[in-house]
Amino acid sequence: MKRFICIHGHFYQPPRENPWLETVEVQDSAQPYHDWNERITAECFGPNSSSRILNPEGRIIRIVNNYSKMSFNFGPTLLSWLESHSPQIYRAVLEADRESRRNFSGHGSALAQAYNHMILPLANLEDKKTQVLWGIRDFEYRYGRRPDGMWLPETAVDLETLDLLASLGLRFTLLSPYQAVRVRKLGERQWADVSNGKIDPLCAYRVTLPSGRSLALFFYDAPIARAVAFEHLLASGVNFAHRLLAAFSEKQDVSQLVNIATDGETYGHHHRHGDMALAYALYYIEQNKLARLTNYGEFLAMTPPSHQVEILESSSWSCAHGVERWRSNCGCKTGGKPDWNQEWRLPLRQAMDWLRDTVAPWFFNRAKQYLKDPWVARNEYIDIVLDRSAHVRDRFLHRHALRTLNSDQIGDVLKLMELQRHAMLMYTSCGWFFNDISGIETVQVLNYAGRVIQLAQELFGVSLEASFVSFLEKAKSNLGEQGNGRDIYQRTVKAKELDLKKVGAHFALSSVFQEYPERARIYCYTVHRADWHNYSMGTTRLVMGRAKVTSEITAESSQISFAVLYFGEHNLNCGVQEAQEEQSYQAMAAELRSVFGRADLPEMIRVFDDYFGSSKYTLTSLFRDEQRRIVDLILESRLRDAEAIYRQLYNQHAALMRLLVGLQIPLPRIFRVTSDFLFNRDLSAALAERPLNYEQVSFLLEEAGNRNISLDASELSYALKGNFDRMMEELALQPDNPLLLNELVKTSSLFQSLPFEVDIWHVQNLYYGMLKNIYPDFHARGARGDIAAQEWVAQFTLLGQQLSFEVEKAYQNFPDTKMVRS
Repeated sequence: MKRFICIHGHFYQPPRENPWLETVEVQDSAQPYHDWNERITAECFGPNSSSRILNPEGRIIRIVNNYSKMSFNFGPTLLSWLESHSPQIYRAVLEADRESRRNFSGHGSALAQAYNHMILPLANLEDKKTQVLWGIRDFEYRYGRRPDGMWLPETAVDLETLDLLASLGLRFTLLSPYQAVRVRKLGERQWADVSNGKIDPLCAYRVTLPSGRSLALFFYDAPIARAVAFEHLLASGVNFAHRLLAAFSEKQDVSQLVNIATDGETYGHHHRHGDMALAYALYYIEQNKLARLTNYGEFLAMTPPSHQVEILESSSWSCAHGVERWRSNCGCKTGGKPDWNQEWRLPLRQAMDWLRDTVAPWFFNRAKQYLKDPWVARNEYIDIVLDRSAHVRDRFLHRHALRTLNSDQIGDVLKLMELQRHAMLMYTSCGWFFNDISGIETVQVLNYAGRVIQLAQELFGVSLEASFVSFLEKAKSNLGEQGNGRDIYQRTVKAKELDLKKVGAHFALSSVFQEYPERARIYCYTVHRADWHNYSMGTTRLVMGRAKVTSEITAESSQISFAVLYFGEHNLNCGVQEAQEEQSYQAMAAELRSVFGRADLPEMIRVFDDYFGSSKYTLTSLFRDEQRRIVDLILESRLRDAEAIYRQLYNQHAALMRLLVGLQIPLPRIFRVTSDFLFNRDLSAALAERPLNYEQVSFLLEEAGNRNISLDASELSYALKGNFDRMMEELALQPDNPLLLNELVKTSSLFQSLPFEVDIWHVQNLYYGMLKNIYPDFHARGARGDIAAQEWVAQFTLLGQQLSFEVEKAYQNFPDTKMVRS
């Protein structure tokens, strides 16, 4: 067959970690999820790892891993997050690459990506090298092989970048057809103009580079990619397949590759169930033998380039003006009001460039006191980023250090490397992509810049902040209340900035609400508790102690002593001192104990002031997620009190409310709010109970309908989903538990009558796994006359039907499986 199809998905999210904590903090704009990574994982990355193929009646006949049938790249920082927060999906991505090698003649479908999505034509040569090398090394660490190709962020390209890729052994990359200028057949002299998207995307091309090296380039089919991303082609998997097939040329009797590239988030996040349209299109093409699915590596091996191409330098796929979107007000944007502009992009770029270029020579001159070649060491620092264990750090130092370094010198080296890591993270492309400098993506790159400024202060004793924010002052927000870049930096970045003392304050404050072990991990810090005391008097508490706080990133540490006075509710007062002598600490502890024992609170506050001065912290000093957790604990008793008041009001007036509903008279607002709150509260609790009280749930649902209760679909769905997930997880571990299986069947029978949808994606995945791995044994035992096994098969089949499976067809679709009829 000479007709080949390759679909590429660029699966990416910008790094979102707080640079002082190395974790993604809660992002309210992603609700009901914790953050945007979690939300897009639920809507896209997860569904594509287990996508449904449906029969004409809408029942599941297969669950497939889309990644194994397509070409894809995942951003390295996103994969790092998935590894920690969604390991099942992370493993599915890696397994897809292994499976693709089996599907495509040994060529894996995963491509590497330049590390943190920096726009490479705007980067200096050292940053380009590190970004590409880190992308390659991260890929090798995760996939266990060398990458064949690399995705360039925003497909932004210049010859220097392509030459770098070729010099490092990469074979190809992907570009937009609008990034080609002219082509000619290899061995011929005549060029043909293919600018403005006129290049034929059905084959690979060779670009000859200034060094004499060459690289293969693929140009995706822009009209089909645009239809997928923006024109609702994913509304139908069959239509998607036919649109791909229609792109083949009947005039060419050679191997042809129809290929498209879009953001991976297109398949599920931007277009709900887009993953299923993709899965069905690939299934439809394969089942009907309409073309052969492939990936770029396999096609390149089978069909080497026959034409040479010249590219449009400093161009990209998402900016009609080249790479101006990342440094000027070019007009490219993603919405916003008509009078908005992006004049802020230039001063932001200037601020970052000034900061990078200021610290670079300082970095080199300090690092060369310890390291053989600071830039080579930076290129290999990715090994420590991937694994911060002591033996990896020691191996890195053994390779690069000029001599054996003491602990302070090692700390310097690690800080120098971190300074450079954040000086690259601050160039993540999303910082310039969107509408306004106050957006979360731009604030994120400002956070990374803030960490560079802090590290430079610690390493070189020079404050760069005033000069840096003077550039930002020229970056005006489109939202008047946001002010300019300087205002945003002071309001958001400075609030996040941490030192070891603030980490100690967090430990001290949170220890009022939880007792830490002697060695506790708080994000990327370790706290060794040396002494800890907790005294209570009514609702007032005194917590004090000593601890050693150590950064896992830079290895620096600090001894702290602390005391927290808690007056109940949100009233917390914490003091922290660094490097306090043992004798001074014991004197402080004795005086605080004495004053607290006398219940002399004014004197206690005076003693706090004497020992800690202005170095005091409150609830607002806690890291954001812990702050939310503690506020929830504080609110818990208050919410119980409020609920009791609502119940009293409802019970007193229940008969009157029933009468009003019966007479079709609208309830007064206070009665409406009371009824809605209590019914949702009771129904949510009932749906989360084990075992599920089906009669109670049915009664509450019926009463809610009769009384026109406004149900909170999100809360109720979440409660039942969690319960149902846990039941199915238990069955997967105890498949021969008939009571559990019956409970699942009964629970799933509720779904048809619910006035809200329940997400059963996880349950369906577990069911499909059991159908493949556990069902055959029970079915075989049933066929031999085992009555219990026959009953299990009947109940399991019924459960599958209620979960929207065509059970027999799904089972038959497993390789080497035939349904044995009882």
